[in-house]
Amino acid sequence: QVQLVESGGGLVQAGGSLRLSCAASGRTFSSYSLGWFRQAPGKDREFVAAISRGGAFTQYVDSVKGRFTISRDNAKNTVALQMNRLKPEDTAVYYCAATLDITAPRTARQYDYWGQGTQVTVSS
Repeated sequence: QVQLVESGGGLVQAGGSLRLSCAASGRTFSSYSLGWFRQAPGKDREFVAAISRGGAFTQYVDSVKGRFTISRDNAKNTVALQMNRLKPEDTAVYYCAATLDITAPRTARQYDYWGQGTQVTVSS
């Protein structure tokens, strides 16, 4: 079992940066692939980024490539999402998620554990 708690959301102007963090409980954090998803009002939950158990493999949705970076620290049981050059269309509630699937998948249904979400609002 893993419990996830996100932090770091807020209001930022377009072009600015935010760093989201997700702290996990549990002794087997390094056994999980981790992902970030987001959900804007009236839209489905969308994959943003994922990272493998050791951190060697990452993948991103095309719309954030080159702007967002996912990273993890297995010693501290944390995963982060550095978001640069933010755009108004990045506005959403951001969720971190964990799965035992070693492929660091892009599909929400493949994730077993979810945080409560943190709001990111980008003003134009």
